[in-house]
Amino acid sequence: MLSSRCRSSRSLSRRQAGFTLLELLLVLAILVVIGGIALPNFLGAGQEAKANATKVQLNSLKQSIDLFQVRMNKLPETLEELRDGPSDAAGKAKWVAPIISEIPTDAWENALTYSKNGNTYELRSAGIDGQVNTDDDVILEGA
Repeated sequence: MLSSRCRSSRSLSRRQAGFTLLELLLVLAILVVIGGIALPNFLGAGQEAKANATKVQLNSLKQSIDLFQVRMNKLPETLEELRDGPSDAAGKAKWVAPIISEIPTDAWENALTYSKNGNTYELRSAGIDGQVNTDDDVILEGA
């Protein structure tokens, strides 16, 4: 009688010592589901932060363009003029100092594009895909 009781308590303690394969698979499945929900949210937040950083960069560049316009009484032809000064002789005579030290890039390390149309201009980042004129472009217009 005593030996059967010892055997049953030994087998009971062996069963309670670890997890079953089914329990481990269930926990793993729950972790995969939680990861599948959380990971896209974290990745999306990173891209949104880069888009916001690019907007800040474009606003800073807009202020530099506006300063150039006040100093030179015209919009720059290219972003390089903010650094190097105007290419014409009359503009070089008015040029005092660089407005920016280097041409900035967006948060994805892509070059920014600047286009001038009369008295207005557009600053554009190609966005995450690096392709200009797609839905993810970050655009700032100035007058």
